[in-house]
Amino acid sequence: MSQQMTSPADAAEVSGVKETRSERTFSLLQRQGGVAVLALVVVLASIFSSGFASSGNFSTILVGTSYISLLALAQTFVIITGGIDLSVGSMFALGGVLAAWGMNHGGSGMALLLPIVVGIIIGAIQGSLIAYARLAPFIVTLAGLLFARGLLQAISSEGSKTYLIPGGSFFAFIGDGTWRPILTAVVLFALGSVLLTRTRFGQALFALGGSENAALLMGIRVKRAKVLLYVLSGTVASVAGMLNASRLQSGVSNIGVGYELTAIAAVVIGGTILTGGSGSVYGTAAGVLLLAVIQNLIGVHLSKYGSSASDLVNGAFLALVVVLQSFLARRRQI
Repeated sequence: MSQQMTSPADAAEVSGVKETRSERTFSLLQRQGGVAVLALVVVLASIFSSGFASSGNFSTILVGTSYISLLALAQTFVIITGGIDLSVGSMFALGGVLAAWGMNHGGSGMALLLPIVVGIIIGAIQGSLIAYARLAPFIVTLAGLLFARGLLQAISSEGSKTYLIPGGSFFAFIGDGTWRPILTAVVLFALGSVLLTRTRFGQALFALGGSENAALLMGIRVKRAKVLLYVLSGTVASVAGMLNASRLQSGVSNIGVGYELTAIAAVVIGGTILTGGSGSVYGTAAGVLLLAVIQNLIGVHLSKYGSSASDLVNGAFLALVVVLQSFLARRRQI
């Protein structure tokens, strides 16, 4: 699960360039730092924060982040190629509202199918514009963000901003309970890790992030890989919203604002390099959990400062990781 096809250490070994001890240390920090910091924070919080180490608190943290963490999973694939997807937060909200709308107009089958189809279509359009029209991912996915929000508003204009989902249906059963959302997220992360590290598609993504020209020379179908990448990202984000709607028993049209930035922060804190070529799913899982644990601790001990304290700490972590990555990149260029 932790294997990387093209880690910085691997790349250096393949190219015959010997790393110094300090470079190896920084490389290790970049790849494993998120996990180490998560373990340290959990241990310290268990010692000094009463009630943190309870099973109830852990389940609250895990359930609260289970479906939202799938946005970071999708973003990991995109960032490994050196790209970015700013539309995942809007796709998350759109998936939830489409599922709720489908549930009220066609039952569980439509609630499950509609978000998947729309996620595939929007992801394919974005991927095609990036791969074949050679437009910047930032611009294309920003337009996707606005388009998804516009579609969301169009659907919501027929009624309330919250679509209630009738209880007792198969769709409502999917996200119900405490451990079902957690197990769903664990299974999807495991599948994501296999896809990234054990398949030719995963190899193509690492190669794309290392050098697109080199990937072309290796015979990788770069354009097809890019389209599939954004189809995967759009579909996972929409499905995550659908599952979250099942858990909440409703589709909320104003949810997901800023989720794309949280997902990017979790991916980077987990050790994936923004310029592409290196990263792992387990690192992203650590990044997601670290942000959730910090938010939980702030909610208990610094609740009077609200979300501003969470944003401040998360921003500091992100800045530290980015500085570390930049320092490592400069050392490698010397």
